[in-house]
Amino acid sequence: MGAQLRVYKRRIRSVSATKKITKAMEMIAASRVVKAQRKVAASTPYATELTRAVTAVGTGSNTKHPLTTEAENPTRAAVLLLTSDRGLAGAFNSNAIKAAEQLTERLEREGKQVDTYIVGRRGVAHYNFRERVIAESWTGFTDEPTYADAKKVAAPLIEAIEKETADGGVDELHIVYTEFVSMMTQTALDARLLPLRLDEVAEEAAPKGEILPLYDFEPSAEDVLDALLPRYVESRIYNALLQSAASKHAATRRAMKSATDNAGELINTLSRLANAARQAEITQEISEIVGGASALADATAGSDR
Repeated sequence: MGAQLRVYKRRIRSVSATKKITKAMEMIAASRVVKAQRKVAASTPYATELTRAVTAVGTGSNTKHPLTTEAENPTRAAVLLLTSDRGLAGAFNSNAIKAAEQLTERLEREGKQVDTYIVGRRGVAHYNFRERVIAESWTGFTDEPTYADAKKVAAPLIEAIEKETADGGVDELHIVYTEFVSMMTQTALDARLLPLRLDEVAEEAAPKGEILPLYDFEPSAEDVLDALLPRYVESRIYNALLQSAASKHAATRRAMKSATDNAGELINTLSRLANAARQAEITQEISEIVGGASALADATAGSDR
């Protein structure tokens, strides 16, 4: 077998092995994204009703609560960035990181000092490589986040916004995550969680002109806010974690499908080249045989004379 043909066959075996791996990863991601979609759908009713409750308290009372009242001159903000622990997801992580950097630049132009909190090894690695300060980070659960994970992430953020800025607290809390739109579309976006923009939250909780009922608050509206708002933040972070997980699995599925298709095309190309090399080798061997037979015939004819 010719050297060139051996090279082609070795490359075909290598690409075929890679294709099996990418195909398996595509199937795993496809099954995971379905589960993640179900979790997103299951968390929506709770988040919706909690939003209605928070809106009712915020709009139905005149309480000046630190979690619903904007600072007159905000000077510090916290940004929570959601990335994944693993790669092989196309531009999923880079888009989220880019959105976080753009948000950070905008907040800094407004004169605010930004504290960055990160979920996911990819985001942590990106910031560490560039020697940027990370206030706190969490890893190890981005593929299948739980509500307990959301509570763990929310706790220091709620604590930071309840503190005075002089004591290391923040005036605003922003989140950057990837919204799952469809299997083919995932969008990196940012949202301000706290202080609540009550007009936007009210529109989200009571769309199409629906009027929220009036409530009496016991023991007081402030106590109700103290109980509701941490849960509101936890539910929003949990929903964002689920959205990001579903988006990551969809991006992985799409990337692995593209890799599998490319591997198939490469195998076809290498097979054609291998066949051409084999045909050239056979043609050369036939030519050598014919040439040898002709030379032998000429030699035999010369000896007969």
